[in-house]
Amino acid sequence: MSMLEVKDLHTSFFTDAGEVKAVNGISFQLDEGKVLGIVGESGSGKSVTAYSIMQILAGAGKIVSGSIKFRDQELVGAGEKVMKTIRGNKISIIFQDPMTSLNPTYTIGKQLMEAILLHTDRNKEQARERAIEMLRLVNVNEPEKRMKQYPYEFSGGMRQRVMIAMALACEPDILIADEPTTALDVTIQAQILELMKSLQKELGMAIIMITHDLGVVAQMCDEVIVMYAGSICEQGTADEIFYHPCHEYTKGLLRSIPAVDDNGERLQPITGTPIDLLNMPKGCAFAPRCDAAMRICLREKCERMQINDDHAAACWMNVAKQQTEKDRKGGEA
Repeated sequence: MSMLEVKDLHTSFFTDAGEVKAVNGISFQLDEGKVLGIVGESGSGKSVTAYSIMQILAGAGKIVSGSIKFRDQELVGAGEKVMKTIRGNKISIIFQDPMTSLNPTYTIGKQLMEAILLHTDRNKEQARERAIEMLRLVNVNEPEKRMKQYPYEFSGGMRQRVMIAMALACEPDILIADEPTTALDVTIQAQILELMKSLQKELGMAIIMITHDLGVVAQMCDEVIVMYAGSICEQGTADEIFYHPCHEYTKGLLRSIPAVDDNGERLQPITGTPIDLLNMPKGCAFAPRCDAAMRICLREKCERMQINDDHAAACWMNVAKQQTEKDRKGGEA
């Protein structure tokens, strides 16, 4: 069953230089208990998608059009009063950097309790008990003692655990994790991902995992969305995306991953730089960086095409491949 449904979402930032179309017509669904990965380079629109769902865009940001429905309740235009009942209670978010997300002047306990008191009907003593319970749940040692400490007294991994505890304190239906392991070393990263997987199974929530790390996606996600220049270029199950990529950008991302048995081969980075969102091209946004680009790629944007029931991509190469297959079959007939 679909918990969250995003349809044709357009989010822009209106600056002195012009309109920046950060999210440009994306659509997807999130089912109960599933993990959806959103991947892409910095500036591809991943975080803006999350902030649009939470309605926490900066002053210059605005949802221009589209629909965001949580359990059939429309969130676009719902107003701050409605969103206060959704944020934390129904949909929670873990931000990228736990050091800047936590207030350095307040104790960990005070910040955890504040979130619980704001979003639930618990009293102060009950909120304190819940905060300690959550710290214990995310494997923070000596939680009673940690409640009295400040963020600077915690390691990066421990601060991230606190952010997860805060996000899960009200038992949300959906957890949005925005680059939750970016600032952590590999060992701590693995521990945080394992923690999130176990909590997801225990609490039965759905997760939107926003990352540029395809290793995290492979480990965590059921379905994957690949974004570039504010649009979805490919979408499908994790197996389909990793084993049968059908967009040249996705193929480029996969080629840039170091292999265990690379035999000393050099990595193949994606050439060029991300597109300027103020000056979007007529055709495919990835075409200037694509080695396989054709003339039509520069002239016209390809609509998303169904590869199979579990896979869709917006790439002219699939159209060309399909036409070649038709011609071949026609010749054989």
